[in-house]
Amino acid sequence: MTDYALTLDEVCCPPALDLVSLALLPGEIIGIVGPSGAGKTTLLRVAAGLVVPERGTVRCDAAGYAPEGPVFPPALTVREILAYYARFHTTGRARRALVHDALELAGLAPAADTRSAALGRDLHKLALAQAVLGGRRVLLLDETLSGLDPLARRDLCARVAHLAATGVAVLLAARDLGALERVAGRVLVLRAGRIVRAGPLAALLAERVLEVILDTPPPEPPPGFRVTAAGIEAPLAGRTPEAALALCHAHRLAVRASRVRVKSLEEIVLDAHDVR
Repeated sequence: MTDYALTLDEVCCPPALDLVSLALLPGEIIGIVGPSGAGKTTLLRVAAGLVVPERGTVRCDAAGYAPEGPVFPPALTVREILAYYARFHTTGRARRALVHDALELAGLAPAADTRSAALGRDLHKLALAQAVLGGRRVLLLDETLSGLDPLARRDLCARVAHLAATGVAVLLAARDLGALERVAGRVLVLRAGRIVRAGPLAALLAERVLEVILDTPPPEPPPGFRVTAAGIEAPLAGRTPEAALALCHAHRLAVRASRVRVKSLEEIVLDAHDVR
């Protein structure tokens, strides 16, 4: 039997979640995406045990949770804040070791004696450090990788990937799709509290689209196509570009040019959002 680090089985938490199921393996990173109000934060809070679902079951190994918009006592230093949280895990010399390890894992060692009020965007790192304290085997990260400059995002992505390589399971909600493309192995797209798309990131990003440039706008696009600014386009799931072009010619469309491209993660998310 597979030993999952986290499982949610048909979890209902109205109005935010409706029959959500997922299973997260040790060392796996799953990205959760979707529009505001889709249920991403509620899903993480249910997994963390902070919200009790109305129905369904949740099983989670020892988890660390980093909320969106973390708030820490502004007058305390990074080291003092982590030392406070470490009190709940161990005492004495072992506590200092926990703080040291958390500082290193989050890349905050140079800022250990900086007051949290002066951290700026490095608050994301402090939230991560607090979440990993005590050797947590599951990390629940809510927008931890969002709102960063490119260098900071790359650094934090590398740190999350390193944690996953040591066997830590990561469930990550993010608006920053570029960050997800760096680290996620699987992606779940939420809409109105339901998972509407899911799959390995590599498979999702391998989906192809045929773009067709027309001389004149079509009176009505062929089945499976949609109108764009330059002409029409259609996904190539289950058919060749030649077959799709033949359909255009059968509808007597004046095709000027065409090309095949792969979908971006943003397009996949928007397409899932548009499904009714």
